[in-house]
Amino acid sequence: MKKWEIKHNVKWQKTDDQYTGLINILLENRGIKTKEDIEEFLHPNINKVTSEYVGLDHIELNKTLQRLQSAFDNQEKIIVFGDYDVDGITGTAILWETLNKLGFLVLPYIPHRVDEGYGLSIKGIDNVKAQNPDLKLIITVDNGIVANEAVEYANSLNIDVIITDHHVPESGEELKTEIYQKSKNGKLKNVNNLPKALAIVHTTKLCGAGVAYLLSKEIKNAIVIAEEMKQSSTESLRPSVRRNDDNSDSHLELAVLGTIADLVPLTGANRTIVKIGFDYLRRTSRLGLQAIFAEAAIDPQKIGTYEVGFIIGPRLNAAGRIESAMDSLRLLCTHNSEKAFSLAAKLGQINRERQDLTKKTVQHALEQVNNRIKSKELKVKKILFVGHETYNPGVIGLVAGKLVEEFYRPSIVLSIGETHAKASVRSIPGVNIIDFLRRFNHMYVNVGGHKMAAGFTVSVDKMSDLQKQLEDMAEKMIEESLLIRSLRIDVELPFEYLNLDLYDVLQQLAPFGMDNPEPVFVTRGVRIEDMRLLGKDKNHLKLKISNKNNSGQARIIEAIGFGLGELAEQLTIGDKVDIAYSLDENRWNGSVDLQLKLKDISIQN
Repeated sequence: MKKWEIKHNVKWQKTDDQYTGLINILLENRGIKTKEDIEEFLHPNINKVTSEYVGLDHIELNKTLQRLQSAFDNQEKIIVFGDYDVDGITGTAILWETLNKLGFLVLPYIPHRVDEGYGLSIKGIDNVKAQNPDLKLIITVDNGIVANEAVEYANSLNIDVIITDHHVPESGEELKTEIYQKSKNGKLKNVNNLPKALAIVHTTKLCGAGVAYLLSKEIKNAIVIAEEMKQSSTESLRPSVRRNDDNSDSHLELAVLGTIADLVPLTGANRTIVKIGFDYLRRTSRLGLQAIFAEAAIDPQKIGTYEVGFIIGPRLNAAGRIESAMDSLRLLCTHNSEKAFSLAAKLGQINRERQDLTKKTVQHALEQVNNRIKSKELKVKKILFVGHETYNPGVIGLVAGKLVEEFYRPSIVLSIGETHAKASVRSIPGVNIIDFLRRFNHMYVNVGGHKMAAGFTVSVDKMSDLQKQLEDMAEKMIEESLLIRSLRIDVELPFEYLNLDLYDVLQQLAPFGMDNPEPVFVTRGVRIEDMRLLGKDKNHLKLKISNKNNSGQARIIEAIGFGLGELAEQLTIGDKVDIAYSLDENRWNGSVDLQLKLKDISIQN
């Protein structure tokens, strides 16, 4: 059983306002309290998502647009340099398509994960320069904010660099995270040691694709203004205060994919992009997305955060993990139906290979941890450090995530090469992993990431020393209470309020994701009427529950607990239990019934 943390300790009772009181409780639990914030959350407006709203610096935008005007006038070669994850791929597609359609001489580029590594690098610059000897401008997408050395190298080759990114930069020896986390508008403030780029278009309020989406709108709007100003003999691009009200905006659907896949908070501008963008995604005319939907047997009208996060996203990610992410980019941008379906089939196959590879690597990593514990008769370390020469660098992040699931503590998984090891790191709530890692900056070749996920490269001869230092620091810094799994519960509900009407009301809070989790409730004293195990490994628990007592009958509701099969040994039909759950629909043979998704069960004494 997990530690239950109930955010609102008074059982909710329905009043004349029906469900308004409950919605207000759920919003308050998510930090949404003011009338303005509530209105924005419940009724998002894409026209309010502007560069000013998310904190894109006006001066940096101005420099960007002026440089693009120069590149256009002189027909200079531009490279849009992205990243190999979904956020980087979709952001690259957005910016490249925008510039290409406007007549810029531009090509997209996604670095190879193994050969070039993450982000803008000297090797990556050499590769694009070799392919494009006349290269004059690089625009990064979803990377570059820590690429000081690479930017200086590009400058030495007379290549200008414009950085578009959302990651948190490093300032001196320590990361000034509070500058960004507490900044209302997401701007960079009082930060030293930024790359010496021609311009930096940056905000922490969006993902990389979101930044590319807004920059593209600014470019398109500025082009319109420039065309208008030609009538009065003025031909300069400048940041626009006009809003793009283009209802045929096909780039919003790509920004949705990047926003959900990158696990950024689904609040504020991100929520608006996803909420409105789903309408575009569900009726997309983009051939590549239609091909993915067909290959994955997805009903476009039912696409939500689950379909993006666990079906579409992994397919787009798979190519970058094992082969080249350029195929994912080509799929999103192609206008050839035959090519779209061919690429979708290829990505589907690569994803299945990635799944098999991940499963084998996870098994090996789990064995390493368990054997270490058995051989030394020690408890699990407060931070896990696992590596091997056979680990594919494209799946180690997924493996680290599985270790977190299994042992519930920050986990580091390394792919060890001859001279260097590449690591992916995943954390738990309460442990800001990038701050933790950067206490040892002197040990890495490079390091970067977020508070929940990060990565670094280290020399093989420093690995053992780094492991010891990280484990020792974790013992001192990470409190035991943080290593106890907790379950966040919104409020207690009476059994009689559970119905499809309530489920429908809760959907106005969707889409659910980071910082806007699906509402979780607790109901006490329900009776188990029936119980069975499901799944090949019998690891899922299916219950029928009621609040029936000795004096009468009551309605029975079905509940499913994925991964809760082990609780069956502690339960008996007729037991009264407290349940933590979220609400769901069960559609079968044309009928729709309420179903509870169990999160945990507490047996009453």
